[in-house]
Amino acid sequence: MFINDLINFLGGLFTVRDIPSSVSSNDAAAVGQRWFFRGPVSSGSVSSDIAAGVDAVSANAVSGDTASANAATISEAAAESVAEITENLSAFQQFMQTLPTRATAFAIKATFALIILVGGCYLIKIVRLILRKSLEKARVDLSIRHFIDSLVKVSLFALLLIYIASYFGVETTSLVALLGSAGVTIALAIQGSLSNITGGVLILLLKPFKLGDYIHEDNKGNEGVVKEIGLFYTKLHTLDGRTVVLPNGPLANTSLINVNMAPMRQLILTVGISYDSDIDKARELILEVLNGSDLILKDLQKKVYVDSLDESAVTLGVRAFVKNEDYFEAKWYFTEAIKKSFDKNGISIPFNQLDVHIKDEKE
Repeated sequence: MFINDLINFLGGLFTVRDIPSSVSSNDAAAVGQRWFFRGPVSSGSVSSDIAAGVDAVSANAVSGDTASANAATISEAAAESVAEITENLSAFQQFMQTLPTRATAFAIKATFALIILVGGCYLIKIVRLILRKSLEKARVDLSIRHFIDSLVKVSLFALLLIYIASYFGVETTSLVALLGSAGVTIALAIQGSLSNITGGVLILLLKPFKLGDYIHEDNKGNEGVVKEIGLFYTKLHTLDGRTVVLPNGPLANTSLINVNMAPMRQLILTVGISYDSDIDKARELILEVLNGSDLILKDLQKKVYVDSLDESAVTLGVRAFVKNEDYFEAKWYFTEAIKKSFDKNGISIPFNQLDVHIKDEKE
């Protein structure tokens, strides 16, 4: 009991005389207890040791204040986070509450847009029909009619899409500006396709051929009947039923043969006979075959001549005129008929042969 009373007395003494008023009596008593049991740390006076203890107590008090400040900061951040979450939840709840109304409005708008699209397509179809009838009555060339129809179709559909976009709230001026800038970019990227459009326009203006003509182009050796002249490509129909698609750009810049420029076409054949055969007799047989067919135009000149003297045969040339539509049939027919006539009359058509002479070295 005496010792405890003494310790408490010393603690109270320190509190009154040497410890700042900001330190509580309990902290001062704790200092007195540490000093009484452990004694002074150094050889200094009792008051210096007591002052060191007071400083330690003050440091603890300061650290406690810092912890309190940190706790306050954390509490404020938590409060802000809770407020933000509450605000987001409120916005989400508001969105969910207005979602049915917005979905209904969008569905109604989309339905009207679909009706506009269907009606616009039907109206475009009527406009194209009226345009084709007008061009037909004006006796515009068929290939030009196809080209104008394709151009009007693309333009009207582009206007329809722009109108539907403006119906959904897209500004027309901004959309046109966007399409303009995009058009410049696309034009630089598809220069070949643009050259095809230019080539198509040149073909329609200069008319090197038209629909129904049989052409033979020198670029790739394609040939056939022209079935379509479009914005980008020209389609040929070959004799064996294939469709050849040619880009208008290269086609407008290459040489080609249009066999339908004149109503007739000259048939040119070559036939080889042996050197032992009679040339005059072979000529008479060929003329007899030509005169016996209705495929040859009788009022135009027919000629059979010696074309060349080759290694194994005498080559005779045959020229006669036929109608354009009868050219291939006449070519196939006369090639076979001349061969049969030669076989019946002893005119041989030789194959390539080589005479080898062996010389005896003893001679």
